[in-house]
Amino acid sequence: MQYITFSADNAVARITFNRPQVFNSMHHDMRMEILEALRTCQEDAGIRAVLITGTGKAFCAGEDLQEVTDPNGPSLNEIISTGYNPIVSSIRNLDKPVVAAVNGVAAGAGANIALACDIVVAAASASFTQAFSKIGLIPDSGGTWTLPRLVGFQRASALMMLSDKVSAADAATMGMIWKVFPDETFEADSMKMAETLAQMPTRGLALTKKALNHTFSTDFEGQLVLEDQLQGLAGETHDYKEGVAAFLEKRKPVFRGE
Repeated sequence: MQYITFSADNAVARITFNRPQVFNSMHHDMRMEILEALRTCQEDAGIRAVLITGTGKAFCAGEDLQEVTDPNGPSLNEIISTGYNPIVSSIRNLDKPVVAAVNGVAAGAGANIALACDIVVAAASASFTQAFSKIGLIPDSGGTWTLPRLVGFQRASALMMLSDKVSAADAATMGMIWKVFPDETFEADSMKMAETLAQMPTRGLALTKKALNHTFSTDFEGQLVLEDQLQGLAGETHDYKEGVAAFLEKRKPVFRGE
């Protein structure tokens, strides 16, 4: 791959955006590489958690404006429908936990790709901005769905319309992200979190993710029915049986993600 790096170790796949010279902004080929990596993560049973991060000073600055200003380039609708929407949909539908490790600036689509992940952590020096209003666009990549649910309607509206930059600390305070790590230990801390997830009963985590994906589109009674269905599936997994046995035998469980 040319525009991202991809590696897997200790059951964790690491997808790193790798166009630091343009703050990891995305064009068509980069988006296709990300989708290929996410497909690999879904299909490879040896991968049990995914960490997404960036190289250099940015996590991702969003869309590469050189692409959208190219008279022979794709339209905005094509960029979204073939790139950003499939990326965030793949993240939400991946049957494994996905951690966004935001190492620097996360702007526009870059911020919203991070917010689509299951757990978002950030370096202390990182920041988030919706940025779209500065060039007359609306937030995309699922941002109008995720951000209001994370921080509330009023705050999301202001962040999207004003395009204010939000520090990592403020993002954590308002519930936009989970946690902030010191710059000096950020890479190790975020990888440790991903490795912890990878050793957990990841089939159960996948079913939890499925329940969360439905929680804003159904009523309470409907969610109870879904929980009943998913709990039945969780109860049939190896890891559920291992977890119960380990508890009764007073030993540490060994989960397999099965």
